[in-house]
Amino acid sequence: MKILAKTLSIGLILISVTVSASEKTYKLKMGIAANNSSNECKAAEFLANSVKEKSNGKLIIELYPGGQLGDDRAVIEQMSAGIVDMGFAEFGRFGLFFPEAQIYALPYMFDNFEHMKRATFDTEFGKQLQEKVKKRLNIEILSQAYNGTRQTTANKPINTIEDMKGLKLRVPKAEANLDFAKYTGASPTPMAFSEVYLALQTNAVDGQENPLSTIRAQKFYEVQKNLALTNHILNDQLYLVSGSTLKKLPDNLKKILKESAEEAAKYHTQLFVEEEANIIDFFKSQGVKITSPDTAPFKNAMKPVYDKYMKKVKKVGKKALKEINSVK
Repeated sequence: MKILAKTLSIGLILISVTVSASEKTYKLKMGIAANNSSNECKAAEFLANSVKEKSNGKLIIELYPGGQLGDDRAVIEQMSAGIVDMGFAEFGRFGLFFPEAQIYALPYMFDNFEHMKRATFDTEFGKQLQEKVKKRLNIEILSQAYNGTRQTTANKPINTIEDMKGLKLRVPKAEANLDFAKYTGASPTPMAFSEVYLALQTNAVDGQENPLSTIRAQKFYEVQKNLALTNHILNDQLYLVSGSTLKKLPDNLKKILKESAEEAAKYHTQLFVEEEANIIDFFKSQGVKITSPDTAPFKNAMKPVYDKYMKKVKKVGKKALKEINSVK
């Protein structure tokens, strides 16, 4: 009887452990630089709702928008260390760690977002870069979304590249944006994003460049009545997860996370595409003059930028450019 009781006791313990493991809830922290009203945050909410529903509440993504966990670089570093579970970043942002990744941020590098996606997932260069991010930074790329194309507003119409000459253009302190301004003849003026509206209003700068959704959200159209569709830098947004986090998740939850991230990226892309299709009419209703300068001279002016990239990364850069051009 004692042996039977002991056996039953061990069996109950094993059953208890099995049930406990199957009912475990995993909570992931996701850092987002954009604020609550942004398309990025809407897409992240879509992701959080999707994984919660598909996992029956076993996988929860807690969102920290508005830079609560730091900017994209800080979130990348925290994911790499296993402190933060998930985040967003442009592929070009990984140029901070791998110089060849800067090609994703170069002006006029991609014809459209589908071209960029093919460069990421269908080329050897893109696959090897993803593997570097995974192996060296402990971060896995789950999916890639379209995050808008950067355009230029100014206090005068921009009809040709000649109209850029001498323009004090506010740009973020990022090499690709600085180069766009410099080689189109403008005067690059780095400035904190929070200061841009007042600087435009007081003519401390003559113009700025951002995706259309940002121009609308920040109400730059109130203080700049000229918008040029320069289409100079295509922005993407990667859905990222820490490798440390993935190791903790059961296979079924990994699958749910991956599938949901791909669905969220499609929704993310849809939000930007639909907004950009309708937003021009909004700007016109606000008295903004829209111009569509020929972008060929703008692209030709970027030759020193491409040469600088090639000099920096040599054979890897040559291979990257060849493969990216092959999947247009």
